[in-house]
Amino acid sequence: MPSGLLALLDDISALVKAGAASLDDVPTQVAKTTGKVSGIVIDDTAVTPKYVVGLNPARELAIIYQIAKKSLINKLVLLSPAALLLGYFAPWAITPILMAGGAYLCFEGYEKVHSLFSHPGAYPEQEQIEEITPDELEKQRVGSAVRTDMILSAEIMAIAYSEVTGQAIVNQIVVMVAVAVSITVVVYGFVSLIVKADDVGLHLAGSTYPPATRKVGRSIVRFMPHFLRWLGYVGTAAMLWVGAEIIAHGLPFTAHLLHGLEQGLSSMPVVAWFAKALACGVAGLILGFIIEKLVGLVRRVF
Repeated sequence: MPSGLLALLDDISALVKAGAASLDDVPTQVAKTTGKVSGIVIDDTAVTPKYVVGLNPARELAIIYQIAKKSLINKLVLLSPAALLLGYFAPWAITPILMAGGAYLCFEGYEKVHSLFSHPGAYPEQEQIEEITPDELEKQRVGSAVRTDMILSAEIMAIAYSEVTGQAIVNQIVVMVAVAVSITVVVYGFVSLIVKADDVGLHLAGSTYPPATRKVGRSIVRFMPHFLRWLGYVGTAAMLWVGAEIIAHGLPFTAHLLHGLEQGLSSMPVVAWFAKALACGVAGLILGFIIEKLVGLVRRVF
């Protein structure tokens, strides 16, 4: 009996050591995953500030907090469990779901581009604009931001899951939770700094500071509206690029083309990155145009 108990204790000790060794590797896996999704993180950071432009400055941080909270809940409560369950029961379904999300990003990105170049009166049926209250506008902006973030977050969590496939379930959960929390904090921390930079500049421009500091503050105030406008352009381009790239990676032929483009320019990594981004951006614009026409056709029919 004592020998049986000692053998059981030895087995438990071996399992604990194996689990500890596995968990020791979590920071490495999180860092590796974060590196792989850095492009999507940049896109998410560039897309989000445009949702608070034009709203009450006093509400900016509250709005960002709402988006960040819902983003984290989506990652932890919906996307991570969904990735784990799909990966176990229906791994074939992950790619089509991500491609549908990529199509939505292309559609939304195309509509943003179209609105930049369309002229008032070009669409008479859209001339009457419904008046809404600031609270309703805020809810619309938050909802739109959360929908876009949901798709980008789904791609992030899918990549995180791909890094821990085949490992112990505890390791998978820990890594995915760590990725979800860290990326949400980083993205929305930077977004908060971006949207409140003009307030910082206004504060530095106050009369209580030396002339050099006031000059810096005034420069920040003048610079931020231009920066936010260009960041909005970058965010729209990122939606097209990421959406098309998600779809391209889901199709063997286009995935092979992208890989061949990267391999052909492997001696010039920066050029290869820009070439791939440009190709995906143009493809995303074309896909968005096609989807917009299909959506318009369905609306007219029904």
